[in-house]
Amino acid sequence: MNTRIPDGSKPVIAILTTSDKQRQFCGNRNNFRDIIRTGKDLGYLVYVVTVRDLKLDERIVNGYVPSPSGRVWYSIPVPLPQIVYNRIPTREREEREPVVRKIAQCLEHPDIHLYNPFFFNKWDLFEWLKGSRATTKHIPKTRRLRSSNTLLTMLKNHTSLYLKPEDGKAGKGIMRLRYRDEVSLPYRLQIQSGKRNVTYKAASMDRLWARIGKEKGATHYIVQQAIELATHRGRPFDLRVLLQKNGRGAWAVTGIGARLAGARSITTHVPRGGSIEEPASMLEGTFGPERAATILKNVPTTALLIARQIERASDSILGEMSMDLGVDEEGGLWFFEANSRPMKFDEPAIRKLSLERIFQYSQHLARQPK
Repeated sequence: MNTRIPDGSKPVIAILTTSDKQRQFCGNRNNFRDIIRTGKDLGYLVYVVTVRDLKLDERIVNGYVPSPSGRVWYSIPVPLPQIVYNRIPTREREEREPVVRKIAQCLEHPDIHLYNPFFFNKWDLFEWLKGSRATTKHIPKTRRLRSSNTLLTMLKNHTSLYLKPEDGKAGKGIMRLRYRDEVSLPYRLQIQSGKRNVTYKAASMDRLWARIGKEKGATHYIVQQAIELATHRGRPFDLRVLLQKNGRGAWAVTGIGARLAGARSITTHVPRGGSIEEPASMLEGTFGPERAATILKNVPTTALLIARQIERASDSILGEMSMDLGVDEEGGLWFFEANSRPMKFDEPAIRKLSLERIFQYSQHLARQPK
């Protein structure tokens, strides 16, 4: 059965998450509340559903909706959705067998469209982007961190490197390595801990590698050339781009934000002490108005190229992603990361459009045959 929603009628949309013994379900309730409220204003039935409650062989399932005040969530009978908006909150939960199985079943279901089926892995992203001439020039030199030889090879060409967990989030676990041959302890490893970081100094690669092993444990890491980023008030910054598909099913830039690194942080992430800034004024302060305008014009073009290549290479249906782009001292753009479950943007105009786009794209998707 290859059904589709007739033009003019609105699909039923479910926000997919996992159950929680204490709180009914996991995930960002404020975000879910905003989505449901926006959907209601636009005439859509939208609810939260857990993997356990999404019974695909039944016409009616249990869904969660907030009370008018938004403080209480009720479980109510709702029709099986046509669109499943995947908001499984963590990689650990996404990798559980029942979740893997349910997502696979949704993808195979003749009447259900699920998008953003999985979190991105950093190594996969860089491999995918290497596959296109248009995107490969925007990615720093990146290798899998398998041994101390990888570091020695990379340090021959780059005096500073970033070490990042393949499945990391919000800057957690990131380390920065610098090599200074003129000092007695030439290897300097900055380890981020909360909003502060500590620097470990080592005389030899063996000592350094032992410390890295202690920090990373069994986690898979990549090692990456450090790009010298443009600075504002002496601190590096990067641009955070939100991309979503619109009502025509085409990628579009919903908004561009800027994040300024904390005083002693090695990343720009807000939980690590970074702050939210206005991109145009920050770029103007660094590059002057004309150059800043040119850079800002290049951001959407570059971000859209990258989003299309990620979707093509991942061979999945994606509907949104956030992307971190660095600006180097010459104004060049570099891709650092993409997230298939973007956190909500705090900028009000971006937030408003991002909520509306969920429904525009859902409407488009529902009209497509499976």
